Amino acid sequence: MKMWVRAGLGWVAALVCLSLAPATLAEEVAFNAGWLFAKGDIAGAETVAGAQADWQKVDLPHDWAISGTFDRDALSTGSGGWLPTGIVWYRKSFTLPAADRSKRVFVEFGGIMDRGGVWINGHHVGHRPNGYSTVRYDLTDHLSWDGPNVLAVRADTSFQPASRWYAGGGIYRSVRLITTGQVHVDAWGTFVTTPQVSPERATVRVESSIRNQTRQDVRARIEVSFTGPDGKVVGTATSPLAMVPAGRVQKLVAETAIVRPKLWDVGQGNLYAASVRVIGEDGAALDGDRVNFGVRDIAFKADTGFWINGRNVKLKGTAIHAEGGAFGMAVPLAFYERRLRGLQALGVNAIRTAHHPFSREFMALCDRLGMLVMDEAFDMWTVAKNPYDYHLFFGDWSSLDAREFVRRDRNHPSVVIWSVGNEIHDTPYPLVAKANLARLKKIFNEEDPSRPVTMALFRPNVTGDYRNGLADMLDVVGQNYRENELTQAHKDKPTRRIIGTENTKGRGNWLAVRDFAPYSGMFLWTGADYLGEADRAGWPNISNPSGLVDRTDVVKSIGWERASWWSETPMVRIGRRTGTFVDTAGLPTTVAIATPQPKDAGVRNDWTPASLAPHVEKVELVTNAASAELFLNGKSLGRKPANADASAIAWDVPFAPGEIRAVAYDAAGKAVARDVLRTAGAPAAIRLVAEQTALAPGFDRIGFVRVELVDAKGVLVPGAAVPLTVRVTGAGTLAAFDNGDPADTTPFASAVRKAWNGRALAMVRASATSGTIDVDVTGEGLRPARVALRAITP
Repeated sequence: MKMWVRAGLGWVAALVCLSLAPATLAEEVAFNAGWLFAKGDIAGAETVAGAQADWQKVDLPHDWAISGTFDRDALSTGSGGWLPTGIVWYRKSFTLPAADRSKRVFVEFGGIMDRGGVWINGHHVGHRPNGYSTVRYDLTDHLSWDGPNVLAVRADTSFQPASRWYAGGGIYRSVRLITTGQVHVDAWGTFVTTPQVSPERATVRVESSIRNQTRQDVRARIEVSFTGPDGKVVGTATSPLAMVPAGRVQKLVAETAIVRPKLWDVGQGNLYAASVRVIGEDGAALDGDRVNFGVRDIAFKADTGFWINGRNVKLKGTAIHAEGGAFGMAVPLAFYERRLRGLQALGVNAIRTAHHPFSREFMALCDRLGMLVMDEAFDMWTVAKNPYDYHLFFGDWSSLDAREFVRRDRNHPSVVIWSVGNEIHDTPYPLVAKANLARLKKIFNEEDPSRPVTMALFRPNVTGDYRNGLADMLDVVGQNYRENELTQAHKDKPTRRIIGTENTKGRGNWLAVRDFAPYSGMFLWTGADYLGEADRAGWPNISNPSGLVDRTDVVKSIGWERASWWSETPMVRIGRRTGTFVDTAGLPTTVAIATPQPKDAGVRNDWTPASLAPHVEKVELVTNAASAELFLNGKSLGRKPANADASAIAWDVPFAPGEIRAVAYDAAGKAVARDVLRTAGAPAAIRLVAEQTALAPGFDRIGFVRVELVDAKGVLVPGAAVPLTVRVTGAGTLAAFDNGDPADTTPFASAVRKAWNGRALAMVRASATSGTIDVDVTGEGLRPARVALRAITP
């Protein structure tokens, strides 16, 4: 068995100083507060003295572009959501304790969009053109220990168009300051694997790359202490003493066994922790590292697809972009968690990071939630998809970007497969494509031999990928769309492991995967609506509406349809068919393709048609239960069994205002799920639903308040589009206000916005650790509403 079919382990670096030996061990602290920001290419901004400009105080993460005006003449075009681009600068002044004078000091940027340059005290210490890369720079040789230091960053998105979706601008992810010993664990240098896993015992292997930045050879070892999900110590391990040459890196390895491990699994984010100490020959602690990890066993098999912990599981995945709707690319963790939990509730068990590295906080969240991940590196290689995209830099930078990407993410238990590219346009030139694939795959295999490598092939039968050997260079063959082509590729060569890397939402597309055992699974385009890629729809569309949920995570009819196929929790939903679409396999479905469509094209989940006069409604129930019964105003319209082909259960219903109700039953005839829709009258009032009762301050903490327009009886009015005004007072502020409408160009910071489909979403932050956060929403002709959250200490 090849190593890549075995499990890897996962980690997230702790944001606290390791307690093993505080005087010498690594310390990693948030470095987000107290920055200055200015627009424009400012001469002298990198110097200690700086330059005159309209400097504004900001805290990071900060996406400056999302607060801009939507403009149909924007250089970013609809691909970038019609939002502004350009050059900006950031500066931060800070001092360091004299006690750290003997240490190494690094700064780590989670992401600088784009072409980020970094200076410390006027000295240029690094540049990275890839705005999605996490980068770490050594500041030590240019620091002042007797006074303030100035860190300066230039971010440049002026070259446009450069992306196929909204990419943001500025220092949009967290920054960390890291201090280590002169002999220390290298950047993302701890790698943990489990060569053997069983319910009784797991072998754990820890490999730490130790860098010696002194001028003399040093003998050292690593000591590792393991704690379980409950925080109790479950084992220790020590490596042999080894020489770490001056100026070089040496790998040290320690192994142990964990008895009766609590396995990481789908929906079960059981995480262990490994505390690593680097110990010198004299017994002194030189440095340290701490990582979280999970114990699990994975395999991709040619005949049966994906396995985890001895179970055959279909990857029921969606692709998502990293942006967070109204927050742009500076996404609070609470927004990501709300989105992922919502997708999990629909039966989604896997995420594809389309089409670039996401933040390490996002990866850690997937670890915690038990979400499987296809971790993707690049959207293009040497052939452009936009004039100023990464193809300009691929030849010079892709090896470094790929290596550091794998090293950063290789221990996350959520990551089960790597993707080295999406719809790469190099493939019509096999010599170029195969050379680049071989180089990238070698890097991925060197840095992580525990997982397979795939890529999202685009029309491989056109470019000959199955005939010229390119597809078979992949550990798992991935193809976008055309599921039957991939099925045939497997039949032509049954040793191929296969996965759908990007797929449409049609019923036929799902059946092709569901009913063919070798298919490891599929990744829908997409899980959520996203900013940008709106060119085909044109102005004023700012976002692509291809998601199972909209920008505010309201579930669409295609989301409920998917839940009827994927969710393991009993469900049923009622829909009115308002149009017929045919999927790519020729089967009726809610939507046909992933290109922009009207919201919930084909089906509406309401009982308020445009006309209340007598007529026939084509009603469909989607359910994962054995059967379902439909009632109209209390009268049964009959019970019908679920369809084996996963199609909706249909009725022709003479419309009558009032209530339509569905009840789903299991095989034994027990009612297991219900859904009710009522005919709505005119909008009369605002209803607020707070998803939290208490909220602590902090960038990553967001309170979500759903705004619903209801009639006099409290029924949601599906077509209501009344302008609303939100006001947040007391111990909080308005963070963003959205409605999910792909064609609404109102700035997200605005307190005034129309409802869309009767809904909006107010997002608030706490500004204090006590008191009340009052959220008031008003609208002309509507009864206003207020909801209060308590501000609390983190």
